[in-house]
Amino acid sequence: MPNIVLFSGSSHHDLSQKVADRLGLELGKVITKKFSNQETCVEIGESVRGEDVYIVQSGCGEINDNLMELLIMINACKIASSSRVTAVIPCFPYARQDKKDKSRAPISAKLVANMLSVAGADHIITMDLHASQIQGFFDIAVDNLYAEPAVLQWIRENIPEWKNGIIVSPDAGGAKRVTSIADRLNVDFALIHKERKKANEVDRMVLVGDVKDRVAILVDDMADTCGTICHAADKLIDAGATKVYAILTHGIFSGPAISRINSAPFEAVVVTNTIPQEEKMKACPKIQVIDIAMILAEAIRRTHNGESVSYLFSHVPL
Repeated sequence: MPNIVLFSGSSHHDLSQKVADRLGLELGKVITKKFSNQETCVEIGESVRGEDVYIVQSGCGEINDNLMELLIMINACKIASSSRVTAVIPCFPYARQDKKDKSRAPISAKLVANMLSVAGADHIITMDLHASQIQGFFDIAVDNLYAEPAVLQWIRENIPEWKNGIIVSPDAGGAKRVTSIADRLNVDFALIHKERKKANEVDRMVLVGDVKDRVAILVDDMADTCGTICHAADKLIDAGATKVYAILTHGIFSGPAISRINSAPFEAVVVTNTIPQEEKMKACPKIQVIDIAMILAEAIRRTHNGESVSYLFSHVPL
């Protein structure tokens, strides 16, 4: 693939390498380091003049450092005369701060969108945005890819009794995502209505739908402290579900998440590798990973060649 350069930020080198291998490319030379006062320094180690540049950096780990590093890398490529810079952000940072849910609350997702645009990004590729309206925060093109085709494939291959399953959303916000998966598997869906007193803490839950004697599959776009999904799993078992699986696109797993999952009644908690999961898998044998590198790689290839990306909304690339 001529005229394409793929750089990796320091947030998720493993995923970047998988994407590069899939595309048959070498990762571009870039040195990211910190000065002793903790300022980020980026040195692009090869010419990008006139090239189509892709920078892979996920919103995980040291989120603010990684975001700043991405902005600096975009800007470095932009002022080195690259023809186009695309930020590939598998897990978009600050995506949950997308509306004024109370007085004086910031809309940080919009701020991040502005920062990316001002840094010089021409195009964004991301995956399962927390709310798809975030695409509207940008004036540049955004491709919001879905993990759904890979999730459907995983369910069919790894849950033997999926035809007797029921897809459950742990909150009303995810109802759309869940109905879409339920339709394509031709099974029923249920949802859990939750009331939050304050962020990251769930107050009470009400299950809407019948899960008795069925395999319940919880689907959500992200799990952070896992309070919601662990609560939901207990609720489903109480309501008579035979087994409970959880499938999440972004497994952030911060704070008490791992110990909660270990003590919750899950058969498996399945996440994609938009965020590095190696350490978490060691700490929790229930965590399994779906590799989405080929979806990102195919999106990059299609974007570079000027082809349509919409095929990826319903198919997993072979």
